[in-house]
Amino acid sequence: MKEIFPGVFKSMKNLYTKSLVNGSVYGEKIIKEYREWDPTRSKLGAAILKGLKFNPIKKGSKILYLGASTGTTVSHISDIIEKEGIIYAIEFAERMIRKLVNLAEKRKNIVPLLADARKPEEYYWVEECDIAYVDLAQPDETEIAIRNAEYFNCKYLMIAIKSQSIDVTKRPEEVYKEEKAKLERAGFNVIELIDLEPYEHDHCFIVAKKML
Repeated sequence: MKEIFPGVFKSMKNLYTKSLVNGSVYGEKIIKEYREWDPTRSKLGAAILKGLKFNPIKKGSKILYLGASTGTTVSHISDIIEKEGIIYAIEFAERMIRKLVNLAEKRKNIVPLLADARKPEEYYWVEECDIAYVDLAQPDETEIAIRNAEYFNCKYLMIAIKSQSIDVTKRPEEVYKEEKAKLERAGFNVIELIDLEPYEHDHCFIVAKKML
């Protein structure tokens, strides 16, 4: 295993994290203490395999995660940040949050929250976070991401953009360019923008840093 980012490992063409607790989360392979990270089930995993050069997530990071779903990517981030970190996992769908709650019972660094990401005042008590991670299939996803990042004073913003959710009439590349421009106008420096083909169609992944 070669460590390519803090807590992220690669062997041959496969990606892994060192499991914080025993057992599989979504049917992934387990090799000793390592969990295989399926890039077709995780945009962050796909971005890393597509050549992501900068990943701000590390041991001890405080993460605000919008659109946590059942917790596939959340579980790998949980491995990376270890016991010293924390993930405030926001999910709007009750069906999804049930699985997230089950995951959090085993992984104590996950705090599942049933809330609307458009309304950060609903979870105002969440502490300031290092990173806002956003995976919402919404036309105003970037605006939601910016609002939350500013509300919780996040230094970094990581967004999975689904072009079809924003504008089906435009080419994905056009949508990515427009969303990038929104971030820049809001005072974020876009460090990387990665097309996630072939792992995710019509998706890109953006890493941005709030400028002082």
